[in-house]
Amino acid sequence: MKIYTKTGDKGNTSLIGGKRVPKYHNRIEAYGTIDELNSYMGLIRDLVEEKETKLLISEIQSKLMHASSVLATETEENQKKNAKIIEEDINILEKEIDRMNEELPPLTKFILPGGHQTVSHCHIARTICRRAERCIVQVADNDYVDELVIKYVNRLSDYLFTLARYMSNKLGADEVEWKP
Repeated sequence: MKIYTKTGDKGNTSLIGGKRVPKYHNRIEAYGTIDELNSYMGLIRDLVEEKETKLLISEIQSKLMHASSVLATETEENQKKNAKIIEEDINILEKEIDRMNEELPPLTKFILPGGHQTVSHCHIARTICRRAERCIVQVADNDYVDELVIKYVNRLSDYLFTLARYMSNKLGADEVEWKP
């Protein structure tokens, strides 16, 4: 399989289903941002040492690939055929957030991102995730998007925030409180 097709050389690409759209189309922006997030998740997976966290991040990356597939599909019928994100995937994130939170001091103030490279990368991934969520919601304003994709990405940003705090705690990094 060749990596280049030359079909996008004039600024258009195809959605799953064959419809040609400009590369700045909101669906392309949405799944492109998910791709960016997925790449950052790979970096975080490479940085963390806990086997269970690495495995979960790999699963998250797989779910992000499914989300991209859904976003690249123009019709509701075809999206439902490709839908691989289920409510249990969201429950897994919530359980992991709860597990990590049990080990953390209560959050009483806003914190500034940073403290350790791994923590900073988690925060960057969180902001990319929030941008992806905004892009997906924009697509959903005009076209069908499986609601579980939106819900999953929303919960994933919560997971990434908690992971940043958890890694900060594990690595002995200080959480710097924001002082307005």
